[in-house]
Amino acid sequence: MPDRPDFLVIGECVADIVRVPGAPDRVHPGGSPANLAYGLARLGHDAELLTQLGRDDNGRLIRAHLTGAGVEVLTDGAPGPTPSAVVTLDGEGRAAYAFDIAWTLGQVALDRQPRHVHTGSIAAVTEPGAATVLAAVESLRTAATVSYDPNVRPALMGDHGTAVRRVERCVGLSDVVKASDEDLDWLYPGQDPADAARRWLASGPALVLVTRGGDGATAILPGGQVDIGALPAEVVDTVGAGDAFMSGTLHALAAHGLLGASGRKRLRSPERGTVSDVLRHAAASAAVTVARAGANPPDEAELRGALGTA
Repeated sequence: MPDRPDFLVIGECVADIVRVPGAPDRVHPGGSPANLAYGLARLGHDAELLTQLGRDDNGRLIRAHLTGAGVEVLTDGAPGPTPSAVVTLDGEGRAAYAFDIAWTLGQVALDRQPRHVHTGSIAAVTEPGAATVLAAVESLRTAATVSYDPNVRPALMGDHGTAVRRVERCVGLSDVVKASDEDLDWLYPGQDPADAARRWLASGPALVLVTRGGDGATAILPGGQVDIGALPAEVVDTVGAGDAFMSGTLHALAAHGLLGASGRKRLRSPERGTVSDVLRHAAASAAVTVARAGANPPDEAELRGALGTA
């Protein structure tokens, strides 16, 4: 095992109970951070996930799913049920969520210091565990690059103003930030998502990515932006699409040597061609995922195949 993992992801695991009218419920391992760690491992990276899991059937299902892909699962050992979410899909595969989640993450000593740290979603805004997450990111970022995905779930965000301040603090600690246009619309109602992303860029990150579902994505970087359209895909559902986009992003950034403390300076001034390549990898990863049920991101061979047919 390497002295330093490629990635440490900090955040929640969730049992996604997928509900489609006229069909029996299906339980899928989920949770945005867990999906990302799984996607990175499938792409060949040494990935750790710092999370909470119950000693129940859903917890055992999720742990087996993650470790089967090669993710090293770290927990604080806290008792309690595994978080769950009822995911209701409409006729076009769009997902709506109803959550049963508690997040109380305590401090965990790390045996290995990562090259890159990712966090976001519920874990970064839900107390008391969010304080542990923030402290870990602040401690680790001196020797690692940081990425963040707010992955807004309005029902769990609490007071709007407090949530915005927490999100903006995480943005300011990060090198790479990804948000959907829906995330930004909830955070900053009535404002253009690209304008919000530019403000975020000015607060610290080197790169801000805005996804727009079927309309593609935009990378905001110093001096301009790079756009990409969504790749063609027959959509089964959109569960995990944003997480697959993020795993594809980090996979490509790592391949270009732009992650880790040694890559941070180069990340501050990437070539536009490099950013376009990162977006292609991200969009291809998302396209594979939406074409099949659940949060099921591609492995290396599937991602290469998607890039070859794009």
